[in-house]
Amino acid sequence: MFKKLREDIACILERDPAARSKLEVLTCYPGLHAIMAHRLAHRLWTAHFYWLGRFISHLSRMLTGIEIHPGAKIGRRVFIDHGFGVVIGETAEIGDDCTIYQGVTLGGTRLYKGAKRHPTLGKGVVVGAGAQVLGGFLVGDGARIGSNAVVVKPVPAHATAIGNPARVIEKDSEEQAMSSATSSSANASDPAILIAAYAVDPGAADPLNKVLNELITHVARQDARISNLCQSLEAMGSKIQDTSPPLDSQKLTKIVDE
Repeated sequence: MFKKLREDIACILERDPAARSKLEVLTCYPGLHAIMAHRLAHRLWTAHFYWLGRFISHLSRMLTGIEIHPGAKIGRRVFIDHGFGVVIGETAEIGDDCTIYQGVTLGGTRLYKGAKRHPTLGKGVVVGAGAQVLGGFLVGDGARIGSNAVVVKPVPAHATAIGNPARVIEKDSEEQAMSSATSSSANASDPAILIAAYAVDPGAADPLNKVLNELITHVARQDARISNLCQSLEAMGSKIQDTSPPLDSQKLTKIVDE
């Protein structure tokens, strides 16, 4: 028990630059308190003391603002940052080294008792503030869920999902994932390398924007080819009336990128 507690405190000091001391983390971090209470509630739940486990979960919710069903399975070194409004359902499973921000829901979309209704997070998953992960599917190891995303289907390992409904905007190759893992282990003291805060990556591009940019480029090229064709026909003596305004591809690209 004390070994897990030391691990939890250490992981918070690594991932949160606002944490200044072990004493501060132990006494002032509701995410840590919620995890500690859940471990007791989960033990009681698995021992079939259902009411007592649920009551401890209820008390923890009143004190921390974080609701974790005692039936949920939570791994080691899980960090719930800020935490207010986090809801974790009965059949949810959270792997080791995950980071969850405030307002996150790991919820279910089925009403059948005994069924796997809530998501499973692999190892090292980061779930941004306000994200809703709904359903009994898998979010792969190292995946990132952007803030306010609504995820209703599986997310591959080492991918990032944003939007409503969520779209996968990038997926690292195995070589990149291995390189990232090596870099993280070599720079374990740097929280910025360990996780992407709030699952935000400024360098990631939205696939919808990519599609729109490619369509704008294609239309601009076609417009230029048609213009050249019209000039050739006019040089041959044909009269062509074209009243359509020219395509401003740079303006359209700027609007999409903004």
